[in-house]
Amino acid sequence: MGELANDPRVSLVLVDDGSRDGTRAVLEEVSAAAPGKVTVLSLPTNRGKAEAVRTGLLHALAQGARTVGYADADLSTPPAELFRLQDELEAGALDVVLASRVLMVGRRIDRKASRHYLGRVFATFAANILRTPFYDTQCGAKLMRDTSALRTALASPFISRWAFDVELLGRLLVGDLGVPGVPVERIREVPIEEWVDKPGSKLDLRGMSASLVDLGLIELDLRARRARRARS
Repeated sequence: MGELANDPRVSLVLVDDGSRDGTRAVLEEVSAAAPGKVTVLSLPTNRGKAEAVRTGLLHALAQGARTVGYADADLSTPPAELFRLQDELEAGALDVVLASRVLMVGRRIDRKASRHYLGRVFATFAANILRTPFYDTQCGAKLMRDTSALRTALASPFISRWAFDVELLGRLLVGDLGVPGVPVERIREVPIEEWVDKPGSKLDLRGMSASLVDLGLIELDLRARRARRARS
């Protein structure tokens, strides 16, 4: 966290999702250690990761950020990889970059086999719903330029609690009335060099089942958005 907070290009927004333990105090300590670099927001009740991320992104945009993004607080995606995503976004004519966990020789992708195979099933469904061959929608590291498509995508709460990454990408691709979606050629998946599966993940068969249900809801929503665009 310190590596991110100390970089002059980065400002952090930490969102406390209505916790009832000492999370808020820990976040305030992080903020106090980096004055002016770290903002702490608190949701009044637990509303899930989707709303926490949406709240943080909207706050950053309201503060004038030209590029926003999010990553898991446990830093499964190391800061060095986040900076590499930022470099990729700034170097190319891109609006969205997302990290992709692809295990290859020379890369350290430390992930349980069960999570990998469950993830491949999920990714297949997600790619079909998005009509775009994403390999890994669920890696918790994504960066986006401030565009009308992004602001429209964040304008209303996500319907999904478990699969909001897919929903966000779908909203970005489809757009809405009067707002064109992000062309797929301006989106890039970037295979990262390192990703470490942290203990305490909530992904299990129950979570996977809930995610698949959410994918069905997302597909219905995206169909409706596509139909509105087609009528406009």
